[in-house]
Amino acid sequence: MSAIALVLKWGLTLPIVVVVLAVAYRLQQEPLLGPSSSSPETYCYKGVRTHDEALPAARCFSVIDGAFTAVWSDAGAGAEDDSVQARDGYVVPGLWDGHGHLLQYGEFLHSVDLFGSQTLQQVRDRVTAYVAENPGAGSKDNWIRGVGWDQTFFGRMPTAADIEQDDSLRGVYMMLDRIDVHCTWVSQAVLDFLPADLPAVVPGGEIVREPGMGVFCDNAMDLVMDLWPKPGPELKARHVRSAMRKLNEVGLVGMHDAGATPETLTLYSRLADSDDDWTLRVYAMLECPQRNTYCPGEAVRFARDDHRFAVQSIKLFADGALGSWGSAMLEPYADHPWTSGSLLINASALTDVSKRWAADGYQVNIHAIGDLANRNAVDALEAALSQQCPDEVEKQGHLHALAACQARHRFRIEHAQIIHPHDQRRIHALGILPSIQPTHATSDMKYALDRLGPDRLANSAYRMRSLLPARPVLGSDFPVEPPNPFQGIYAAVARRSPATGRGADGGPDGWYADHALTLDEALWGFTGAPAYGAFLDGRAGVIREGALADWVVLDRPVESYDVEDLRTLSVKETWVGGKRVYVRPEQ
Repeated sequence: MSAIALVLKWGLTLPIVVVVLAVAYRLQQEPLLGPSSSSPETYCYKGVRTHDEALPAARCFSVIDGAFTAVWSDAGAGAEDDSVQARDGYVVPGLWDGHGHLLQYGEFLHSVDLFGSQTLQQVRDRVTAYVAENPGAGSKDNWIRGVGWDQTFFGRMPTAADIEQDDSLRGVYMMLDRIDVHCTWVSQAVLDFLPADLPAVVPGGEIVREPGMGVFCDNAMDLVMDLWPKPGPELKARHVRSAMRKLNEVGLVGMHDAGATPETLTLYSRLADSDDDWTLRVYAMLECPQRNTYCPGEAVRFARDDHRFAVQSIKLFADGALGSWGSAMLEPYADHPWTSGSLLINASALTDVSKRWAADGYQVNIHAIGDLANRNAVDALEAALSQQCPDEVEKQGHLHALAACQARHRFRIEHAQIIHPHDQRRIHALGILPSIQPTHATSDMKYALDRLGPDRLANSAYRMRSLLPARPVLGSDFPVEPPNPFQGIYAAVARRSPATGRGADGGPDGWYADHALTLDEALWGFTGAPAYGAFLDGRAGVIREGALADWVVLDRPVESYDVEDLRTLSVKETWVGGKRVYVRPEQ
């Protein structure tokens, strides 16, 4: 293509075209220097947002062996490639989800979708339709699985008897997870499968008995999960592949898997050897087969030079979820004053297990939603830091030394949802990373005031802007929420529901909009922040020389989209390691 044609077709300025063509010609005449035998490629777009302070905007970049080798703008220097591709669209760095569940999302894609179901009859209808499409589902060896119900719409907790009202569903084996995956609702056949002498009290959990049996929450879920016939490795691999394809489709190049067993992580490591099976970077957190324990004999650690898959962190759980009154609170719930939720592990045990994993060199990541759980998490992580850096504490003073220590260890609180102001200050002082899901705020806003009351909601809950100095990692918690990062960006910027575009009262105003982020801050939360949280700062979430060649192509510059357009934005292409893993079908 001639220089004039490039100017007319792609909007490139003449100087950059001259540079591109001159470099391409020179490289055609000279052999490629260096150890790599891969063929270099150069891509020029209408605009490139780099997130590199030294060169915030560019037009072209070159890629060799899955990494950027040069990035330049109209006024920049050339590249080191032997081919130039002038392409349509506008580029942003590859997007990451800082907290999701890969295998569970794949399972969700092959189960009953109950999200948005407003009545028990809608649940029964969706399950019936699923059974019709999946002959054999519901047997003792092939339970019906689903996720997404919310008792807020039903006015009460569901029961096994609610399923039996449909004649076609009587006798089926079924396990349906609540929207937050902290409770599961089972059929009568599963209840009959359980021991007759169920415990009256389950530490860190609850067997819901009113208005009837059928729902098990938090640690009580183990009673059911132990009986569920687990999928084999081939079915799991199919689920992982399905999940990755859908995640690439929404512009994700990487994700932090927030808790996977050693068996699942070993499967991931095998799949990561295949370009066809593995199209997403995964930074995974180990979860012991028995939650909240120290399991060195089963611990795994993986690291690849290509950064396709890594395990160097541990996932612990301090409490349950707000929607099912399972978050551990300092004071009782406003709408259930007889309870303050429940801890899944007591404070001293959480500190002990955190210190053990930290001593083994693992990044410690603690699920904490309620303000008591967050306090215990901060205490545990502070103790772990004191253990890891005793000499620095003695020489430099406590807080200063611990903050420097934390910059190396990067301990995290997953969700960081309701935090007492005192503990917010401690998070800032220590530099603990909050891992936040913006769509959780817009999903919970329908009942958060009822659960927490006005004072606690205003001062402690769903902080984002005030936590910015702590480098919050943003994500979705898929399949609990949809994985589309642009919906998460919308929720962070607008503080409205991505599904409806409305606030808590159904109006146009954002919910506690003083905690909203700017577009730049939200984009950083899905790029640079998860890179930092995965020890990939400078390598991921940025387009610069030496970084991983991951990018997303949009139809327009991201800053030109109206805020409301973010809810339905579809990406044009997704690239991981210099390989295109998704292209939008022609309309």
